[in-house]
This record gives sequence, C-alpha cells and structure tokens, in this order.
Amino acid sequence: MAVYISEGRGGELIAKITGEIDHHSARWLRSDIDTAISDKSPEKLVLDFSGVSFMDSSGVGLVMGRYKNMAGRGGTVRLVNMPDYIQKVMELAGMDRLLNGKE
Repeated sequence: MAVYISEGRGGELIAKITGEIDHHSARWLRSDIDTAISDKSPEKLVLDFSGVSFMDSSGVGLVMGRYKNMAGRGGTVRLVNMPDYIQKVMELAGMDRLLNGKE
C-alpha cells in the first residue's frame, strides 16, 4: 500500500493510491492524505484508485473522511480510475456524486 501525492492544475491535489486498502492500510493512507491536505490547502482533492488491487469497507471510510475534511475547508473531492468492483462498492455506499465528478 502506498499513496503518491502530486499537485495538479488549479489548486488540485492528486492522491494516487496503490496496493490494498484494508483496516490497517487505511490508517496510514488517511494520515498521509490529511497531512498533504493540511500542507497544501487544495481546492480539490482527486483520489485516484487506478493502482488499487483490493479494497474492503475501510476504503469507504477513507473516502468519507477525506470528503468531510475537504468540505470543512470549502473544498471538493472527486474519485477517478476505479476498478469496476470499487465503483460498485462506492455506488452502494451512496457516493454517486463523487463517482460522477459532481461536487
């Protein structure tokens, strides 16, 4: 599990997640992403799931927490490059607005 943080255009912070997201790794991912949010103060957080090979319900919690963090700062979150099974999990969790890029 790893997260690679980069800055995009227009105040965008991109967090590319790789490996497995489970209870243990979610804690480290939360910490790394939240530190980057605090340091960079982005307007938009993009969570890129293209490198994720497994995700349990901890991934939903990871996304919800980052959404609340960004909303509290007046920012937005968008989810991109999700494998089909992750997209299905996010849809079942009611995260359709984030999936479709509608903040």
